[in-house]
Amino acid sequence: MRPAELQLDLQFGDFARRAEHRALLPSAKVRRWMAMALRAPAEITVRIVGEDEGRALNREYRGKDYATNVLTFDYTREPVVSADLVLCAPVVEREAREQGKPLADHYAHLLVHGTLHAQGYDHETDEREALEMEALEVLLMGALGFPNPY
Repeated sequence: MRPAELQLDLQFGDFARRAEHRALLPSAKVRRWMAMALRAPAEITVRIVGEDEGRALNREYRGKDYATNVLTFDYTREPVVSADLVLCAPVVEREAREQGKPLADHYAHLLVHGTLHAQGYDHETDEREALEMEALEVLLMGALGFPNPY
C-alpha cells in the first residue's frame, strides 16, 4: 500500500532540549511515519511543545490540568484530512524512558496514533474501536520497521 500524500507543517515550541528533539525529528522522517497511517491526502501541523504549553492546551480544550503525550485536533476528514497534532516533548521523553524504548520509537508511535485520531479513530469511548486502533498501530509500526509499541 502506498502512503497517502501529506502536507506537513512541523513546528517546535520553546522547551528544554529542543535542539535534541528537533534533530531526532527531521520533516522527512515525520512525514514518512505519518503518511503510512493515512487513508486520504492530508494537511497536518505537528507542534512539539514543552510542559507549560502542553498543559495549557489540555486544560483549555479537554478540561484536564496536566500535560499529555499527544493532543489531536481534527477539523476535516474528507476529502482532505485536516488536523493539528501537539506532542509534549517532556512527557514523550519521560514515557519513552519509563517504557524502556528509544525516544524516536515513541515519537513514531504517537505520530501514527495521532494521525489515526485525525481520521476519526477513538480509543477512549469505544472498546471495539480501541482494539481495532491498537491492532492497526501494531501493523503500521511493524511496516515502518518498529517493534510492537505495546
